[in-house]
Amino acid sequence: MWEWIASRILRNRTGILVVLGLFTAFMAWKAREVKMSYKMGGLLPRTDSTYRAYQDFLARFSEDGNVMAIGVEDPALYTPEHFAAWHALGRELKAIDGIDSVFSEAHLYTLVRDDSLKRLDARPLMRELPATQEGMDSLRAAIRDLPFYRGLLYNEETQASLMMVFVNAATFNTPAREAVLDLVMERVEAFRARTGITAHMSGLPYIRVRTAALLKGEMPRFVGMAMGVTALLLLLFFRSWRVMLFSMITVAVAVVWAFGTIGLMEFPLTSLMSVIPPLLIVIGVPNCVFLINKYHHEYVRHGNKVKALQRVISKVGTAAFMTNATTALGFGTFMVTYSDSLRQFGFIAALNIMLLFCLAVLLIPILFSLQAPPKPRHTQHLERRWLDTVVEWLVHTVRTRRTAVFLVLALVVAAGMVGMQRLRNDSHIVDDLPENDPVLTDMRFFEKHFHGVMPLEILVDTRKKGGALKDATLKRIDRLQDSLALHPELSPSLSIANAVKFSRQAFYGGNPERYGLIKSNEKAFILPYIESISDNPGAKKGSMARAFLDSARQTTRISVQMADIGTLRMKDLMAQVKPRIDSIFPAEQYHVTLTGTSVVFLKGSRYMVDNLIVSLGLAIVLIAFLMALIFNSARMVVVSLVPNLVPLLTTAGLMGFLGIPIKPSTILVFSVAFGIAVDNAIHLLAKYRQELKNTGRDHARAVELAIRETGIGIIYTAVVLFCGFVMFTTSKFGGIQAMGLLVSITLLVALFTNLLVLPSLMLATGRRLATKAFEEPLLELMDEEEDIDLDELKVEAPEQAKHT
Repeated sequence: MWEWIASRILRNRTGILVVLGLFTAFMAWKAREVKMSYKMGGLLPRTDSTYRAYQDFLARFSEDGNVMAIGVEDPALYTPEHFAAWHALGRELKAIDGIDSVFSEAHLYTLVRDDSLKRLDARPLMRELPATQEGMDSLRAAIRDLPFYRGLLYNEETQASLMMVFVNAATFNTPAREAVLDLVMERVEAFRARTGITAHMSGLPYIRVRTAALLKGEMPRFVGMAMGVTALLLLLFFRSWRVMLFSMITVAVAVVWAFGTIGLMEFPLTSLMSVIPPLLIVIGVPNCVFLINKYHHEYVRHGNKVKALQRVISKVGTAAFMTNATTALGFGTFMVTYSDSLRQFGFIAALNIMLLFCLAVLLIPILFSLQAPPKPRHTQHLERRWLDTVVEWLVHTVRTRRTAVFLVLALVVAAGMVGMQRLRNDSHIVDDLPENDPVLTDMRFFEKHFHGVMPLEILVDTRKKGGALKDATLKRIDRLQDSLALHPELSPSLSIANAVKFSRQAFYGGNPERYGLIKSNEKAFILPYIESISDNPGAKKGSMARAFLDSARQTTRISVQMADIGTLRMKDLMAQVKPRIDSIFPAEQYHVTLTGTSVVFLKGSRYMVDNLIVSLGLAIVLIAFLMALIFNSARMVVVSLVPNLVPLLTTAGLMGFLGIPIKPSTILVFSVAFGIAVDNAIHLLAKYRQELKNTGRDHARAVELAIRETGIGIIYTAVVLFCGFVMFTTSKFGGIQAMGLLVSITLLVALFTNLLVLPSLMLATGRRLATKAFEEPLLELMDEEEDIDLDELKVEAPEQAKHT
């Protein structure tokens, strides 16, 4: 088959180049439609109970993460001049299209009793800005007399103040969000310049937009770095501008196709998806190295350029296909998960790896067929002394020091198993940013002064219409809120019970001592005023009440903000809170649900890790099946898997020793690295099987020749892959950093295990490994017996080649 493909490629090169050019232009056009991802999540399947509960919450009460927070900590805020600037900042922010409302100490409301209408009216507490310090102190005292806002808008102990900026959900789900946030940050910076007071910003809308902006800035940098690093390595290896240029053309086209497929599938560009273009460069260059190395090797043997190019395709086509297929499988197994982001990542990565293989097989032979034959200096890389020395050392070690190899292997495995015992499963909502990033440092400010900005919601279904305002329900809610206040990770909670307390205080003329639930002897004369909270849709306070009640007053919410404490602590916290909820709300009368972004992330993170472990197991099984198909020998599959599983164990152990937790961004490393690393074993075993025939079943000689023939190519590709993945450690995103570091380490260990452990195992097992079935495989990876008819190709050499 590959002989036929080789003849068609070389005879129809002009037509192929035209088709590739048109297809690349189409993909470039589709790439314009790629859009950045703004929303977090996508970790849970739509059938999951936690996901359904969150969607039910959104249907009743809309988004839980539409608040940006602006915080200051400075006593100077409470001076007439600076407080006026704080008030002006809120007014300016509210005027921005995309900001719905602003809430702070300078913009809060109080409730005023209206006996004529038997209702409570919401009115601004501050009717005019204080002109003197005495007026400022009086206003501040009036604010402190409203316990409803305590811990919500100010922290009396640290003198920190908070401004809540409610964003328009529809606007912040469009590209216009970046312009809105830029205007907000511009106004905040102007406030700092006017007052000298440092303002901190956080909240999910802010974190999402800033993270997406960082991602957008990193992607072109990584593509440029990947191109630069791999181009430099190609020049060092081959000392040929032509080789470097043709390889860069191949991977550049692959990058365009990657963006095109993302746009074609209408997938959002997430932090995971942004890794694919530079990843294709890193994976694609070894493909080019493998093909070009084979071309030079063949040309040196017989000096016929066309024959060498034909053999590049026909003799190693299946091997190249299978190695790319195993790599694609490593990514493709993510498609069996229920996470939308992982499935999309796995599909695009696997598809484009196979497209990259097709590109390399087409472009490399065609482009070199249009050039003069390689000069002696272009093939000198085949005779590099330092590489020959390394390869000879490998041969000598495998032949004479197998015991030492197995001893070191045993020590590495033992150390890896010890390190694995220290692994922990922990991830954070804001997990990918460095500790000194302003987004993270500002978030720490709010965690210190207001216990965090991550939404946690408790949904209480009373199972009866109007049950949310019943006395028994309000008392139970109040008890739960008192219990939640004991946890330092949680901010003071807010519920309909707080609104009722605020109403009672207003009924008694604003006396802060009256801030509490209605007593039984007060119901007759206060209850009509309380009812007006939800019956008066025009009142601002009524709007707030409706934010805590559904239309039937059957279901209510308790809103809490919390610190980004990580899944480990979050799990412990939920284990403490849930029994307390169950003890306060009898299951036969109430249905209580913990939901919100924090809960969804906790469940989603655990779910994703579990799915990735399953996908790793599936990758190992599928790749083992492919290798069984290739080599037709169960023994050979076992022997080849051992040196490729050891690097995974080593990396897991290293993670344990270094304290790198298991989380979605680190667990996916194993499937990716395994799919790439096993390629080396396929190349080595394929060459071993070929030499086994050529040497008349001389087992030791076949192993030695296999190392010598494939060792240089494996080392070249390992260096490219290592340097390419190390590049990802310069990312500002922790997940991408971890992937770069861990995959690099895994591939480096795999280089030694495939060139030392695998040959040692092959020699140690002896003839028991080289069965007759192994020599008669279902798929032939390398075949040196047949050549297609060169006269049939009719490939004319370029003019300059004719005169050389």
